[in-house]
Amino acid sequence: MQVNNKLKLGLVQQAVANNDKNVNWQRSAEQVTVLAEQGCELVLLQELHSSLYFCQQEDTQAFDLAEPIPGPATEFFAELAARLNIVLVTSLFEKRATGLYHNTAVVFDRELGLVGKYRKMHIPDDPGFYEKFYFTPGDLGFEPIQTSVGKLGVLVCWDQWYPEAARLMAMAGADMLFYPTAIGWDKNDSKQEQERQHNAWQTIQRGHAVANSIPVVVANRTGFEASPIQGDPGIQFWGQSFITGPQGEILAQAASDKEQNLMVEIDLNRTEQVKRIWPYFRDRRIDAYGDIDKRWRD
Repeated sequence: MQVNNKLKLGLVQQAVANNDKNVNWQRSAEQVTVLAEQGCELVLLQELHSSLYFCQQEDTQAFDLAEPIPGPATEFFAELAARLNIVLVTSLFEKRATGLYHNTAVVFDRELGLVGKYRKMHIPDDPGFYEKFYFTPGDLGFEPIQTSVGKLGVLVCWDQWYPEAARLMAMAGADMLFYPTAIGWDKNDSKQEQERQHNAWQTIQRGHAVANSIPVVVANRTGFEASPIQGDPGIQFWGQSFITGPQGEILAQAASDKEQNLMVEIDLNRTEQVKRIWPYFRDRRIDAYGDIDKRWRD
């Protein structure tokens, strides 16, 4: 249940240099600890923070990076959340069974431990982002996770482009939306194209905040990760993690090219007031939206 009308929350934007999970977990834990010591009660980590972004190629050996839930990662982050007395949103490569894997966000709540998870629903398949090879689409639906600081609408990366996902989370009572992310540029793209891509990415998520009158928290990774495929340009992750208020206003934004923590204080009373003066849910024409569940209107 919500215990305070004001909530300090933060995120960690990091670069990843290798596949040593223990090193990467510890590096994340150090920054989460910094935020907790500054008063954060809720912290978000970026997508697949345990390792390099392995989806740049299709390689069956990469499945060795996956692990069960519960497992070593959940033990580590549950202990961290309990020790720091915070709510922690993480992102893991889940091994559900041999041959069945998910891109899964996991939420830990203080001493309660693991209180919920979300399996990424929308799975991309593009050059450098061969995620359909690795991840089975999620089967847990768009259900917010109840925590001691509120109901968290947790989605993952490619989900952030879909208004339907944000709307369904909001309709189920999410107080905030969270997007652990790993997105970057192809170095062959022009500066103009890179700017268009970044602007579109930020705009769509700010739109989710506006359309649903709730804050949005986005943690992206930063740094360059070379492709294991000879001749491929690799990915320059564009960082620029950000936090918005319920009208899409930018409350904090990280740099593109360095590791950085963000922290803001969210006023949940203000979210309530925004919902009262912009009653989108009151005016939705649910009687006229019957075709929204179709692939296309022919």
